[in-house]
Amino acid sequence: MGNKKQETITFKADETLAKALHRVPNKSEFIRTAILNALENSCPLCQGTGILTSEQRTHWAKFLNTHSLQKCDSCKAVHLVCGSDEISCRH
Repeated sequence: MGNKKQETITFKADETLAKALHRVPNKSEFIRTAILNALENSCPLCQGTGILTSEQRTHWAKFLNTHSLQKCDSCKAVHLVCGSDEISCRH
């Protein structure tokens, strides 16, 4: 395997976060893992911003004409349901 080129990225942290990170044995690995996890689990619609643009809200409203958000009785996770199809959770 070839060596992957690495880049150093820095960011500012408030005092509380900085103190917490100083207690982590391998800060770089912890931060890499946290960032990758956040990117992999971000909302596909808003892409992790938490805010929909007006265009996205328009598409979302149209989508909700044939879909709904429901809470699973078993695991309590909110999920999308298409039309009258219900997918039961296997928890």
